[in-house]
Amino acid sequence: MWTGSAHALPVPRPGPTSFGAMTTLSTGDKAPTFTLLDQDEQKVKLSDFKGRKVLVYFYPKADTPGCTTQSCALRDIAGDVGDTAIVGISPDPSAKQKKFDEKYSLGFPLLADTEHTVAEAFSVWGEKKNYGRTYMGIIRSAFLIDEKGKIAEAWYKISPKDTPTKLLKALEA
Repeated sequence: MWTGSAHALPVPRPGPTSFGAMTTLSTGDKAPTFTLLDQDEQKVKLSDFKGRKVLVYFYPKADTPGCTTQSCALRDIAGDVGDTAIVGISPDPSAKQKKFDEKYSLGFPLLADTEHTVAEAFSVWGEKKNYGRTYMGIIRSAFLIDEKGKIAEAWYKISPKDTPTKLLKALEA
């Protein structure tokens, strides 16, 4: 017979949840740290934004319709987000990110995660299906990270058009 105190039992804490075979990040989790090259081949670290909120969004491929819609919509609201930084990440190399930035005058860092290590850390690299073909790739997602490096909001499988709306709504809250 167990005679211990009920208070000695571990209390479950809300944390990462399952997303397919992946474990996703949740509000309050520490954001994975990263250092990647931007479109100008300069190193950008998450810690560069300490003390500021930052939207980190992952997109599958630069200069494709959905990614262009998402990135341009974020560019268009950049003046409405105060000191919040916007950072895009895709598996594209820096040179392709540079062309994408120049073509659409995005004006914020686009990071090259060619080995998809950061995408994996954020649980956005996964199995996708398109026209009956199964492959691994970026699951379009966005994360609002607070001034202390914790996840304030996590939006997995976000639509390109919803990204700026959800960001603005989260910043108003």
